[in-house]
Amino acid sequence: MPQTPMHDNHNASLLALIPPSSRRVIEVGCSTGAMAREWRRQHPESDWHGVEIDPVRAELARRHCQQVEVMDIEQAEDGFFAQHSTRDCWVFGDVLEHLRDPWRVLQRIRAGMSEDACVVACIPNVQHWSVQAALSRGEFRYVDAGLLDRTHLRWFTRQTLIELFEDSGFGIVEFGNSQMDAPQAEPILRSIAALAQCSGGDPVAAINDARAFQFLLRAMPE
Repeated sequence: MPQTPMHDNHNASLLALIPPSSRRVIEVGCSTGAMAREWRRQHPESDWHGVEIDPVRAELARRHCQQVEVMDIEQAEDGFFAQHSTRDCWVFGDVLEHLRDPWRVLQRIRAGMSEDACVVACIPNVQHWSVQAALSRGEFRYVDAGLLDRTHLRWFTRQTLIELFEDSGFGIVEFGNSQMDAPQAEPILRSIAALAQCSGGDPVAAINDARAFQFLLRAMPE
């Protein structure tokens, strides 16, 4: 799984989606352990298990996680998912877009997890106005970080992200997004609304979806 540049920050909005009652959390792509660090400041009695493909980051994450496994989640044996079937919450912070087959990973998690467990995730929005504007100019260029991070293998819109989870056996119980102020976006958003209307879409939904930089969700088994 390709890697984005290393950092030691956590996503506070994603952290807030983890149910406070969670005591056995597993994070796929735990990086340096920033999420575990912040969670265990508030819940020191909880157990946080990290999964990280990069040995250097995994070593740093051991400062904050009870256990860290160095592995590619897509290469995990069935025994791995059986071992972690009692986890309260699975965390994917900007990870699903890096997987070759996120559908299969979610399906394997869903097959063994309890009905009251959940998955929380954040994922970039390829429908963002800046991507649509670039496409109108014929530009789709990979960069080191951001929406078109060169390490991304999959791209999702709000609609297709919901389908990813529903097709994998989950129902979404909480859904939101993060946005960034950008006054220069307003004329572009009006054009996006007009295009949506011309193509039979909902112009209001098109604008709302284009404003979202990142989607965040909590999903439970259905």
